[in-house]
Amino acid sequence: MSLFRKKSIADLVRGTQGGAGLRKTLGATDLVLLGIGCIIGTGIFVLTGVAAAKYAGPGIMLSFVLSGLACAFAALAYSELSSMVPVTGSAYTFTYVSMGEIVAFAVGWALICEYTIGSAAVAAGWSGYMVGLLKSMGIVLPQAWTAVPADGGILNVPAVLITAFLSYLLMLGTRESANLNKILVAIKLACIAIFLFLATPHIEPLNWHPFLPFGWSGVSAGAAIVFFAYIGFDTVSTAVEECKNPNRDIPVGIVGSLIVCTILYIAVAAVLTGVVPYSSLNNSEPVAYALRAIGMNFGSALVAIGAICGITTVLLVFMYGQTRIFLAMARDGMIPQSLVKIHPKYGRPHIITLVAGGVVSVLSGLLPINIIAELCNMGTLFAFILVAVGVGVLRKTQPDAERPFRCPAVKIVVPMAVLLCGYLIANLPRETMEFFAAWYVIGMIVYFTYSRKNSAMAPKENDFSQKG
Repeated sequence: MSLFRKKSIADLVRGTQGGAGLRKTLGATDLVLLGIGCIIGTGIFVLTGVAAAKYAGPGIMLSFVLSGLACAFAALAYSELSSMVPVTGSAYTFTYVSMGEIVAFAVGWALICEYTIGSAAVAAGWSGYMVGLLKSMGIVLPQAWTAVPADGGILNVPAVLITAFLSYLLMLGTRESANLNKILVAIKLACIAIFLFLATPHIEPLNWHPFLPFGWSGVSAGAAIVFFAYIGFDTVSTAVEECKNPNRDIPVGIVGSLIVCTILYIAVAAVLTGVVPYSSLNNSEPVAYALRAIGMNFGSALVAIGAICGITTVLLVFMYGQTRIFLAMARDGMIPQSLVKIHPKYGRPHIITLVAGGVVSVLSGLLPINIIAELCNMGTLFAFILVAVGVGVLRKTQPDAERPFRCPAVKIVVPMAVLLCGYLIANLPRETMEFFAAWYVIGMIVYFTYSRKNSAMAPKENDFSQKG
């Protein structure tokens, strides 16, 4: 059936050769830092406190373990498929090879939702931290130009400016973006280390009792929330075309960044809930609050700087991943192919970068920040499930295909990835399900009115039919 027409790995690789290919400039270290740059940000600086106060209490540590396990199983699947299919596009491309076009479009549509809404929300969060830091320095910006209309403002200018700047940076090239990312990752990791060093001696074990005030259901609900804090490791796989040695570097980048971030998340969660009562962490700056609670006011400024750096790297990598998903879908005719044009000087998809950056700028400048993290989680978890299923499908349909990285214990990893991701989806709010369903209705309209007939696979299918 044409709805399930598949692309071969050989065709995908050939499609990146010649003028359409991207320059190979990234190594394993770049990819680990790329993953850390996106993973550590809004989650560790905001969601840790909110999830502990409202859902899990000190058990938030277990929530991070649960979410981390789901990501670990999905990461192994991502690593195998990205080594088999060394083409940009992440879960979208993997699904095109394993389960066919309409399923791939569904995944790509979910990723567009994840990256676009996620980028806009992160940009708005960046604006809030920057405005707060400037205010602490005696610089007060007019509310009209720092708030969205729903909050009594006109336009969130800082959010628009940071989005525009990062779009320009991404258009210049990945090497320039990666260099900035390294600096920002180093700064935010240093700030997290300072927090742990300053706060750990002030831990009061009594604050960890009761450890599960909301029971296991609270841990599960907390895991569904803090999963947002892990979004980002999958972005590493979108950089596969720009890797010097993708078969080695992609698995190292994915698994390495996930391990580092999981350890840091658990450490920060343990210290936060040990320093102050978990019920007091329901605010937008739990790390800074904890430092003030132990009398270290100077630490608040350090944390603010670290948060700004952290959120900047998240936004940078979200926008990077967004453009690469658009690039892959444009190549396949799912969206207008004119968007796939590569800049002759910089070797980057400049049209897609500018269009995507413009959309994110508008959303972040005009919409309130309460675009819930659960919506991003829904799109990501959906993609993770299909990637895991794709590994199992390809093991059956293409058992002899070259696999530079083989997912270990695949008969355990694939079911566990599906079950854990499905479990987290089941713990998301009903409103998230409804919005996601509406988004997919729009997506199916786009697919059946444009994408299906303009698909790069359609001419081949028609030619084959005529020859038959």
